[in-house]
Amino acid sequence: MELESGPRRREAGHRRMRRAGKTKPERAMGEAELDAWLQARREKKPLATNASMFDGFITAIVAGPTGADPLRWITALLAVPHSAFETGGTPEFAAIKAAADRFNALGTDLREGRFSPRYRRMPNGDVNAKDWCEGFMAAVNLDPADWHAALDPENSLNNLLRPIMSQCKNGIGVRFMPLPGLPRREPEIPFLALSHTAIPMCVAGLRQHYHTVWHDKPRPGSSRR
Repeated sequence: MELESGPRRREAGHRRMRRAGKTKPERAMGEAELDAWLQARREKKPLATNASMFDGFITAIVAGPTGADPLRWITALLAVPHSAFETGGTPEFAAIKAAADRFNALGTDLREGRFSPRYRRMPNGDVNAKDWCEGFMAAVNLDPADWHAALDPENSLNNLLRPIMSQCKNGIGVRFMPLPGLPRREPEIPFLALSHTAIPMCVAGLRQHYHTVWHDKPRPGSSRR
């Protein structure tokens, strides 16, 4: 099991997740099973507590600054110990496999321009993007310095993050503390109503910023030196 997405992932980004003596492929949790499993482990404080948050979190990892260590972000995402990567046939490993599979699928979808967020649907069919957006921002909050440009309201890149931030509990991203010197800016109310429809375009723009090979100087958050 290996993370493959990203044109310039650091060596850590290609760390293999070994199976403990298994001869058949490990299974990945399906979305419904994963949703129930994450909700059942809220007390362990995973950064995603349902499948929609899980999807938003991994989207940020794929689209955002390169070089994220999968061991670090997956353990935080799922609240599993490092040892869970070494033992196959467990629910934890099935969840890890689901994270790796979704990471790779999202990388392909974004490269091919067919990305679609897995928002939660309300009983009446309406879209509820809050969980997805809070998952995305939970990933941002792991390394806010790498996301400095997108978090700076004076930077035009912030316009791509604002539709996501606006859906979160406090309007700036769940559990997010702004970096010193960055003021908070409240998004305009008319923009909020349709912000979930803008998110795929915004994610594509963020990915373009962080993953384009620039020939003058490295972009903030890229792994290029």
